[in-house]
Amino acid sequence: MDAKIRLYVEHPLGAEQSVPLDRGQAHYLFGVMRQTVGAQVLLFNGQSGEWRATVAEAGKRGGTLICEEETKPLQMPPDLWLCFAPIKKARTDFIVEKAAEMGAARIVPLQTEFTNSGRIQRDRLQAHAVEAAEQCGGTYVPQVAEMARFDRVMSEWDTARRIMFCDEALAAAGSPPLTGQQGPWAIFIGPEGGFSAREREKLRGMDHAVSVSLGPRILRADTAAVAAMTLWQQALGDWS
Repeated sequence: MDAKIRLYVEHPLGAEQSVPLDRGQAHYLFGVMRQTVGAQVLLFNGQSGEWRATVAEAGKRGGTLICEEETKPLQMPPDLWLCFAPIKKARTDFIVEKAAEMGAARIVPLQTEFTNSGRIQRDRLQAHAVEAAEQCGGTYVPQVAEMARFDRVMSEWDTARRIMFCDEALAAAGSPPLTGQQGPWAIFIGPEGGFSAREREKLRGMDHAVSVSLGPRILRADTAAVAAMTLWQQALGDWS
């Protein structure tokens, strides 16, 4: 029997390991997906790879799975952060989902001068990252950080982590192809109004930051996030 359903669990995984399900997972597995005792499910926890497990107990409020064998080793993404200014709710959800699918190791919401979303629900965004990892076959879930002010992030920045600054001002002029060494990187995507002049000056003045163009047209923030991650992954990530 092939296991087609994947679940992220916050529990150790290993041969013959018993894995309890919470009420939400039990409702999804047994109420929505109509699985029963004996069904097989793929599990991952972001640390131990992917495991095939069998349903041993099924109930409305919980259940138990038993791990049988590892089906995929842990596949860590490149050490890439996506730093972006949150926008409208659905489009912010989209950015987080695509970042998880495309191999971000950490997702950092930024409060910039022109950010038009004053707050985020970090737990909800983290849940979107989990769902994206379940759907795309990933074995790692990126952490979604609490929203932080741009100035604070910059003041605490580790200069060993290079920055790919997606500068909308270069849309017409273009920029050289992205080059550099693999290692810790971060992509910076501005809000709908772009980074302020002061923020652009700060980023352009950093020795470890590289300004890039995402093409001849100014992209929406959610489109820019996907384009930027594609560009970085193709040049320096695990797609190359």
